[in-house]
Amino acid sequence: QVQLVESGGGLVQPGGSLRLSCAGSGFTFAKWAMSWYRQAPGNERELVATITVGGGFMGYADSVKGRFAISRDDDKNTMYLQMNSLKPEDTAVYLCNLGQYTGRWYSTPFWGQGTQVTVSS
Repeated sequence: QVQLVESGGGLVQPGGSLRLSCAGSGFTFAKWAMSWYRQAPGNERELVATITVGGGFMGYADSVKGRFAISRDDDKNTMYLQMNSLKPEDTAVYLCNLGQYTGRWYSTPFWGQGTQVTVSS
């Protein structure tokens, strides 16, 4: 069955960096577009970044553009999110999702358990 496991979250000071990982199994990782979402308490789940099959396109929410970088290593069935210049408003549970991208993102009902990112001094 499809499994997604996020890791790499933690507590970091404003201006700091973290690198999140999402390991996929139970599906052909290289054939799927992948995305990172985040959800803060009381807020709706927000699409943060998307990477297409082969990594030819990477898209970002305006709130993270220029600070976050999404990447993938299909040999390791793993996607990453490098987060720099972190702000308190980046505090959330970060989750990964597989889907399709054909000019817009189409999600699937497969989610990991998420990894908590807390940005605070």
